[in-house]
Amino acid sequence: MSEVAARGRGVVAAYGRVVALDESDFTVPAGQLTAIIGPNGSGKSTLLHLVTGLVRPRRGTIEVLGTDPVRARRRVAYVLQTNKVNEAMPITVREVVAMGRYAELGPLRPFTGRDRLLVDEALERMDIADLGGRHLSELSGGQRQRVFVAQGLAQRADLLLLDEPVTGLDLASRRRIIDVARAELARGVTVVYTTHDLADAGEADHVLLLAGRVVAEGPPAEVLRPELLTAVYGVRIVRLPDGSIALDEGHHDAGRHVHFERGR
Repeated sequence: MSEVAARGRGVVAAYGRVVALDESDFTVPAGQLTAIIGPNGSGKSTLLHLVTGLVRPRRGTIEVLGTDPVRARRRVAYVLQTNKVNEAMPITVREVVAMGRYAELGPLRPFTGRDRLLVDEALERMDIADLGGRHLSELSGGQRQRVFVAQGLAQRADLLLLDEPVTGLDLASRRRIIDVARAELARGVTVVYTTHDLADAGEADHVLLLAGRVVAEGPPAEVLRPELLTAVYGVRIVRLPDGSIALDEGHHDAGRHVHFERGR
């Protein structure tokens, strides 16, 4: 198996005349947990779109699972944020999860016993088997996000991409998604997620820091450095005596700190 799940070199991505991600190199190590962090509008979702082939680079090259992103698409599961998905779709939870099998089956091949078992397994792993017959609009935000993660699990992909999978969720849903992501890692799957939470990024194996381009990448200890974060977020970030990283808002409220990440 290759040591790299995805690699970009000199990549530029744009929507019309607007450059969303300027010239960047990046690597996603295979079989590891990669966190993508950066402010709003820094290019996090665009980078995921590049990896899935939903956006083609204006310049540069991208390789995913040893091939072109479009060719690799059947081996890549992409779980969108709940607020980016039409929750009014007139289908049940089970039908949504079953859609994860279409990447392998295509639109015409009938479901097999194996496909049904994989859907059942995904529902059980996300603890939503009892919701299988319900409509998305009947679910809480945390439950809906579990449904879409279950859809990604049902695909049985080699690369799992999660766009802010736990943002704003209840504690139980957050814990379930994190535990399942780590179980996928143990199975040999490469997991990539975007997040605004530096504490979550500190638990990853590899971090990509974005600010309209890839500013830095590497282990958390190398990327989550106060000087880099201060430059990217535009506010002073300091490391406290206990090893935590905190936002120093002393220029607004002397002595106030917002905890971001506990030292590892």
